Amino acid sequence: MNEGSTCFLYLTTGANAPLFLFASIYSGLGSVKNNHINHHPKILVVDDIPVNIQLLQAFLATQNYKTFIARNGEEALQQVETVEPDLILLDVMMPKMNGFETCRQLKKSEKAKYTPIIMVTALNEIESKIRGIEAGADDFISKPFNKLELLARVRSLLRVKMLHDQLQEKISQLERAKERLRELALTDGLTGLYNYRHFKDVLSMEVRRAERHRISFSLIMFDIDYFKQYNDTHGHLAGDKVLQGIASLVSNNIRKIDVAARYGGEEFAVILPNTPAANARIVAEKLRKLVEQFPFEFQETQPNNRITISVGVSSYPTGGRTFETLVACADKRLYLAKARGKNIVVDEGGC
Repeated sequence: MNEGSTCFLYLTTGANAPLFLFASIYSGLGSVKNNHINHHPKILVVDDIPVNIQLLQAFLATQNYKTFIARNGEEALQQVETVEPDLILLDVMMPKMNGFETCRQLKKSEKAKYTPIIMVTALNEIESKIRGIEAGADDFISKPFNKLELLARVRSLLRVKMLHDQLQEKISQLERAKERLRELALTDGLTGLYNYRHFKDVLSMEVRRAERHRISFSLIMFDIDYFKQYNDTHGHLAGDKVLQGIASLVSNNIRKIDVAARYGGEEFAVILPNTPAANARIVAEKLRKLVEQFPFEFQETQPNNRITISVGVSSYPTGGRTFETLVACADKRLYLAKARGKNIVVDEGGC
């Protein structure tokens, strides 16, 4: 089959498995076969008669299949947990737990849920085959079996298993890609903090939650003092390092339930759920001191030889009852902090 071709497969299976399988293979079936051969498919042979086991092993060895043995249903259930076979050859007539019950139990296992099962049986009645299908079997072969027929059935179901595994891997890759895209949509590319969009969603949600439960929460907003001067003197790359350093200081020194975001430019915001005004001031002072004491590059060229921040704090409900009023209040207090000499926290007045 050439690259870009599409393969349609129809498979009649048991009650617990899909009836139809559609696979589109754009990388070419040849590469699939190579991967399949390279890892030597693992086949679990479940039979209580040694002669049958030896015969099946001899047939399977001609195709370089790796075989594992279970002599009863209980051993089979244990083996699938450790071996994780690609296919199971399961004898029907076994003591204690027969093949039908073993098949049902295997299909309940997370490790064998999608593992193809060929039931090996001397029973040719249609009732037995229906019983096997209902138990979850994917195919049957009757004793005494022909070697070529056995190997053909094994190859067919191994292809199905291989395509299922590849499909699951593609689904996993897509899920990881979706999660990564979601992260990118919510985070600031430079600092790794949440972006304005997510900040707005979370703050709006906290307002609704506070209204509903009659609880308080707080918002901290801060701005880097003399940051334009720092950028103009040392360049934007140096300024980016300062932004990243402050983002790291903030994210490493707040609770898991707190939300830190880059509001825009050199302005940051921190949402503090279930936090009254007095406690919010303590957090704000802690962040201010952490920035002031951190040894940023070129800080000696700044006023007071330090990189510093000015901080405004608003709390629900005294500082506002909506997204807009809480942000406006914190922002006004931030500029009050700048007007009063910078590098301070203001959590009262101005609103």
